[in-house]
Amino acid sequence: MPVDTRELRRRLFGLAADQAGYFTAAQAKDLGYSHQAQAHHVSAGNWIRVDRGIFRLAEWVPGPHDELARWYLWSKQRAVVSHETALSVHDAGEFESPRIQLTVPPGFRMHRDALVLHKAELLDEDIELRRGFRLTTLMRSLIDVAAEQPDDDQLARAVDDALAGGTITRRQLRARAEAVDPLAALRIERALGTLERA
Repeated sequence: MPVDTRELRRRLFGLAADQAGYFTAAQAKDLGYSHQAQAHHVSAGNWIRVDRGIFRLAEWVPGPHDELARWYLWSKQRAVVSHETALSVHDAGEFESPRIQLTVPPGFRMHRDALVLHKAELLDEDIELRRGFRLTTLMRSLIDVAAEQPDDDQLARAVDDALAGGTITRRQLRARAEAVDPLAALRIERALGTLERA
């Protein structure tokens, strides 16, 4: 027995709400929207096509980081928001990047000009879930940025913001940095020294 259109719409909204308003053509098809129905909803203005095979509900009011869910779906749910972009989500420091920074598995082959892709295998302890995307933890984000030879003062401000938030300690940050990247650990130690002298 076919599902009525209101029930289909309710299911789609439930799915899209968990993904910051975005969904894929494959997800819509699994719910019961044929390719013809998908084309109809785009032409009627109900759905906005944001990328090949990725849509957003037209009525969705986007939040400050909702666009990151789009890139998570684009990567087939393999990317993790990281580096400067992750620090921005965590509201730590003042790093700016003209492109979105993602960490993807080493064998990842896709690319886009709007993105900077870092290849690495991340541990579960380095990842947290947000609505519609995955994000490196504040601690891992600091370590990743420190590994990229950032401006010392900017790194010190980001570390200061992170410590002020109370979710990580100096000892935890030092230990995790040493385990992940010794060079990043040295830069973080320098940033901590700057803060102690301030």
